[in-house]
Amino acid sequence: MKIEQIYTGCLAQGAYYIESNGEVAIIDPLREVQPYIDRAIDDNASIKYIFETHFHADFVSGHVTLSEKTKAPIVFGPNANTSYDAIVATDGQVFQVGEITITCLHTPGHTMESACYLLKDKDGKDYALFSGDTVFLGDVGRPDLAQKAAHMTQEQLAGLLFDSIRSKIMPLADDVIIFPAHGAGSACGKNLSKETVGSIGDQKATNYALRANMTREEFIAEVTDGLLPPPAYFPLNVKLNKEGYGNVEDIISNAKALNAKDFELLANETSALILDVRNENEFASGHIPNSIFIGINGAFAPWVGALILDIKQPILLVTPLGKEAETIKRLARVGYDATIGYLDGGLETWKNAGFELETVNCISAETFEEKIKENIAVFDVRKPGEFTAEHLNEAPSTPLDFLNDHLSEFPKEKEFYLFCAGGYRSMIAASILKARGYNNVINVNGGFAAIKKTGIKTTNFVCPTSMK
Repeated sequence: MKIEQIYTGCLAQGAYYIESNGEVAIIDPLREVQPYIDRAIDDNASIKYIFETHFHADFVSGHVTLSEKTKAPIVFGPNANTSYDAIVATDGQVFQVGEITITCLHTPGHTMESACYLLKDKDGKDYALFSGDTVFLGDVGRPDLAQKAAHMTQEQLAGLLFDSIRSKIMPLADDVIIFPAHGAGSACGKNLSKETVGSIGDQKATNYALRANMTREEFIAEVTDGLLPPPAYFPLNVKLNKEGYGNVEDIISNAKALNAKDFELLANETSALILDVRNENEFASGHIPNSIFIGINGAFAPWVGALILDIKQPILLVTPLGKEAETIKRLARVGYDATIGYLDGGLETWKNAGFELETVNCISAETFEEKIKENIAVFDVRKPGEFTAEHLNEAPSTPLDFLNDHLSEFPKEKEFYLFCAGGYRSMIAASILKARGYNNVINVNGGFAAIKKTGIKTTNFVCPTSMK
């Protein structure tokens, strides 16, 4: 038996490849499916089943394409309703894969069709649980995403999740390995661990939502507390996962390699978004006017989903050399399929054609230390939790996720300063603001990490006595 976790850091997502005696099961695959097919060929095995833990909201799964290419059936838990052929399993239904079995455990709460898959080894012993978004390491799935489809409140869904965990997961032996669908960085939970593999026993001991003496009312209150609004693209990804989607290979091949003149012409004709995915320092040094920066080396896909509100908007890319196909693929992972072209040869092509460039003004943390004494306007674009933990009193919280809600707070007639934790997110914010006519923005290089090394006073969160 072989179990391989295929973890994608950009999405904080775990897909799984399971092989036994020449038969393979895939759980929650990414949209680009050739790596799974290649693994099976290397093992001289065939893909027998494609298991989906639920209709994912944060990425487009590869189940449809993988089934088309391999003829392996797609398996969902009870209550799933798809526009393509799929096995809708019953609670407790068993699937044979080589010498092992995989049992569907219906665990509604995160979504109504949510299922975990219990793997039993060749001796029939419970070995591993593929928990999807029902239970993470350190947290459980958020119960607010399926409210509309389920015609239920988040509190009612949280109650279902409590029942699912208590009846299906906590009775399992402590030594059962737990393989979740996500780790830290995912928007599908609020307290996810950086670890990506654990055990049932560990979670009973450390996961706040799996406390042995926890009441249903306590669970509902704690799981629903502090949930931030989900990214706008989540419902669109659910729709694609339910109804199907195009082949990512076709999207890549249809994108045009463009010279500078044709790039500019196509941008004007289509009102395309120009997305620059290079390093933040490269973007600051020179970029195409009105382009938006979201660097491919950061949490690229989630920020695309959070900030590009029209999933069907045409996109033109400026990428590092050789990263064109990878960028298109990573956009498609979250349902952004409308990439129509890219600047062939990267930004050098634009510069060599003599076209205009813009820059972002940046200063060091040491210079910022002197400027902040002058009663300047400064904004913190980190997440609310980061701000609460430690911040500058002079800088209000204006999280990048909700930048549109704060536009009226940024001055257009005088200089203002932005920072995040390290510089990636503040450069995204600076690019968006510049594209909207805020030309006096200045980015603080190194962000809060660099600021803390200066003499600038920060305010730490003090835990109230009632919380200790």
